[in-house]
Amino acid sequence: MRLSLTQFRPRIGPREHRVVRPRHTLRHTSLTAPEPIGLLLGDHDGLNRLAGLFSFAAYSRHTVVHVPLRDGVPPDEGWGERVDLVLAHHTYGLRPSQWPELRRALRSGAPLAVGTDEVRTRDHAEVWRRRQTHADFRDELRHATHARTFFLFGSRDVFAQTAVELAWAADWGPRQKRADTGASVLATGISPKQPPGGGHPYELLVCFRKPVR
Repeated sequence: MRLSLTQFRPRIGPREHRVVRPRHTLRHTSLTAPEPIGLLLGDHDGLNRLAGLFSFAAYSRHTVVHVPLRDGVPPDEGWGERVDLVLAHHTYGLRPSQWPELRRALRSGAPLAVGTDEVRTRDHAEVWRRRQTHADFRDELRHATHARTFFLFGSRDVFAQTAVELAWAADWGPRQKRADTGASVLATGISPKQPPGGGHPYELLVCFRKPVR
């Protein structure tokens, strides 16, 4: 997949960051953070582009991916406040509390076109699925919500696995019963790391919805 992005190189203190975001808004895609259940609602284009962005994030350990999902068309269903999405490797060291300052510094960006390798992404997703059965498995998405932004932190393999899930949702969603009527249909789910001590599990429901013209 070819992704049209905007790249920023803001400097905060002694560190230069690399932040990318989609050049064009994902108009019919929205996100509410899981508290403990969240909703990612998107059309084929939005879910497919998100799959590409997760794939890009998987192989970009020194890059923050910012997806401003509050800029799209407000959905007429769902719950909670809409939030943006940020993806970063757990080794990057980004703290959610740093994000507002970093976001304000995203003033002058440059066009960037990149390609994703779907075969490589599927291979690393399969590595993640095989490792998931091990007793010492710890490779999960970590999450946080701050400043109207939902953060997902992870490794190459778990980002690749999420990319595959979203690509599957983009492909399968339109073929489900009642999808052609404009009804939202559940396509898959994303389960980030659960809090200690039990309680209701955190989950992000991924639903497909054909845009209403």
